[in-house]
Amino acid sequence: MTDDMTAFFTLHRDLPREGPGEPSDVNWAVDQVDLPARAEIADVACGPGSDIGALRAAIPQGHVTALDQTAHFVDTARGRFVADGNVTLLRADMAAIANEYDLIWCAGAVYFLGVTEALTRWRKSLRAGGVVAFSEPCWLTDSPSEEARAQWADYPAMSDADGIAERVRAAGYEVVATRVLSEEAWENYYTPLEARIEKLRPGADDDLAQVLDAAAAEIACWRAHRDEFGYLLTVARPA
Repeated sequence: MTDDMTAFFTLHRDLPREGPGEPSDVNWAVDQVDLPARAEIADVACGPGSDIGALRAAIPQGHVTALDQTAHFVDTARGRFVADGNVTLLRADMAAIANEYDLIWCAGAVYFLGVTEALTRWRKSLRAGGVVAFSEPCWLTDSPSEEARAQWADYPAMSDADGIAERVRAAGYEVVATRVLSEEAWENYYTPLEARIEKLRPGADDDLAQVLDAAAAEIACWRAHRDEFGYLLTVARPA
């Protein structure tokens, strides 16, 4: 592992979430569609398992298969849900999920593949009537500030809600419903991250200090420009 990745995981290890979200996001998504009582659910790029509990609560008789490529995230999630027979944890690639599901849930990670690419890959893993629910970075204004654009410079595909809908349609899906993640969802991620940054600052080496500074700048940018960008939660199904 490279020094910068070691520093990244030093910061992110043991955080409760790896991106914005809250249980009401899951509840809202499930309410948009008619899923079977014993739905098969895939939590793709599940991180430390922050949404597994909400998925289980929303569909109590359902089964959640949660997967991530990062071993310690999988181990963390497995430790949290080891006693739940309706949860399976796998170390696996989100680009190559197998089996068939009624709901594929992906919180904040679709951009690693691209919206159209992810939905296209996952279509074969959807049962009849199945849906994908995913959150994706989204511009909330037609004229974002230079600071906001700089923060998202590494993701040139970022668009507004209409652009996300176009990418959904390009994969042969239709948009069922959308909503913008709340400020509380962001605080659920950033508040513990801020505390972790402050804990790690004393004695941080150069690599870790750079990662801490970048994370602090990301948080500051959102606090200053939260009306300009966010995450759009989209429920989509094959057309």
